[in-house]
Amino acid sequence: MPLVANSELPTFTRLMGEGETVLKSSDALHQDIRELHIGLLNMMPDSALAATERQFFRLVGESNQIAQFYMHPFSLPQLPRGAEGAAHVERFYGSFEEIKQQGLDALIITGANVTQPDLAMEPFWEPLNEVVEWAYANVTSTLCSCLATHAVMQMRYGKKRQHMGFKRWGVYAHHLLDREHPLVTGINTRFDVPHSRFNEISREQFETAGLQVLVESEAAGVHLAVSEDRFRLVFLQGHPEYDVISLLKEYKREINCFIEGKRDHYPPLVENYFGLQVTAILEEHKERVASALKNSERVPDFPEALITDQLDNTWHDTAEAVLNNWIGKVYQLTNVDRLKPFEEGVNPDDPLNLRRL
Repeated sequence: MPLVANSELPTFTRLMGEGETVLKSSDALHQDIRELHIGLLNMMPDSALAATERQFFRLVGESNQIAQFYMHPFSLPQLPRGAEGAAHVERFYGSFEEIKQQGLDALIITGANVTQPDLAMEPFWEPLNEVVEWAYANVTSTLCSCLATHAVMQMRYGKKRQHMGFKRWGVYAHHLLDREHPLVTGINTRFDVPHSRFNEISREQFETAGLQVLVESEAAGVHLAVSEDRFRLVFLQGHPEYDVISLLKEYKREINCFIEGKRDHYPPLVENYFGLQVTAILEEHKERVASALKNSERVPDFPEALITDQLDNTWHDTAEAVLNNWIGKVYQLTNVDRLKPFEEGVNPDDPLNLRRL
């Protein structure tokens, strides 16, 4: 069902240009379809702000549940932003106070850039904790992405992420550990997910906190886990929302950082992402960059045009299916009359066992 363009956010126009179904607010009023209101706490830096909007809006909009989706992006004023990012947030985003007044059916929290050795030292720590606590009490389910997962695990469960000593960077095979949970209904038992991170929460940390791990990779660790009630908090360590070119753009940025002297070593190739021909193109580019720097010559442009069409997206269908399941369960649970008695033997603290009345 469609997204509703309830603001002038450019992401709606961009998605329409990509063929996504987006209704004008005036047209949505004439549709006899139930509304779902989903918040997006976008903590990404300016360079990824709009792309992250599109990625999560697209996944929600591709859900086939019978609902109209109103997206409510907001950010935290404590996050550092340049003039362009600040203007974007001021013009198109709401505030947390507005979100609390209007209410949400579900919430997505993105990752963020960090600068401190402990997440509790970050300027966003206290305001993020306020959002998480409010959502836990007032929102059917909150989906935490990457850094947000690490922050919430530390906030609520006292489990600090561990630095791996390297960057987990690539596309990795995953498998289901629980084939019965509603979030993974109908998806492949093995599938790919992109990862891009230096830190991780281990399976042992999730499980000793009383949480359930649903999806894991032998190489990349836990991808999908849920809170002890099995739905109120959903944790992702990978990036299923990524576009096919997201890792390429990140690789290009790292090369530029090397050229500008901001990193000591040329970045390694992204794992399990580039084919043999693309790898050969990139290795040649690496040699040309090294030669140019050595001889104080102009550094060649990154050969992006030769690469983009050769990249494969091996994760989006599964990501779409998981988001579809998540939205479907939110839709179901927001129809539940919680004041009526539970079925005999049903745990009232387990939202997945609530009787739909």
